[in-house]
Amino acid sequence: MRSGPIALRAAGAAVVLALAPAAGTALAHDGVKATVTPSTAAPGADIDVRVTGCKGTTGAAKSPAFVADAELTGRDGGKNPLYGDTTVKSGLREGTYKVTVTCDGHDHPDAGTVHVKRHQEPTHRPTHHPSPIAPVRAGGGGTAAFAAPVAPGVAQTAGEAGLGTPYTLLGLGMAAVAAVAVALRSARRRRGAD
Repeated sequence: MRSGPIALRAAGAAVVLALAPAAGTALAHDGVKATVTPSTAAPGADIDVRVTGCKGTTGAAKSPAFVADAELTGRDGGKNPLYGDTTVKSGLREGTYKVTVTCDGHDHPDAGTVHVKRHQEPTHRPTHHPSPIAPVRAGGGGTAAFAAPVAPGVAQTAGEAGLGTPYTLLGLGMAAVAAVAVALRSARRRRGAD
C-alpha cells in the first residue's frame, strides 16, 4: 500500500524537475535584451543602458558591476526601448559581468553583459588641430620689423607700436622724394605736349 503514494510522489518530482529547466530557459530567452554603452568600460566610468523587449514603460537594470541599479524609463509600453544610466564600480576587477533586467513584474536574468577593463584606450581621436586663441604676429605686420633693412647709424627700435620714429621719418622722406619725382615728370610731359 505504501508503494502507491511513493510512486505518485516520485512521478510528481520528476514532472517538476522536467519543467523547471524549461521555465528558467523561457525567462532567460524571453526577448528582453540589455545593451550597455560603451560595452567595455573602465572602473568608475559612466555608462548608458538600453533595454528592448519590456512591455511596460519602467524597469531597472542591475549588475554586480554597477554602483547602483540603472533606473529605466521609456514610452509607448513596449514599442520603444527603455533607457537608463549608471556608473561602473571604481574598485572593480577586470572581467565580464552579467546584467539582469527587472520589468513587467519579474526579473530577466542574463539580459546582457558589461565588460570592465582598466586603462581603456579612447575610441575617438580628435581630428582637429589646435588653433591659436590670441592674434598671431605674422605676415607683413608681424615680420616687417625683422625684415626691414637697418639704416646705417639708425638703431632698429621695433616694438608693440611699430618700428618707431626713425623709420617713420625715413618712410615720410621717401614718400616726399617720390612725390617730387612724379610732379617733375608730369611737368616735363606738359611742356612737351605744348
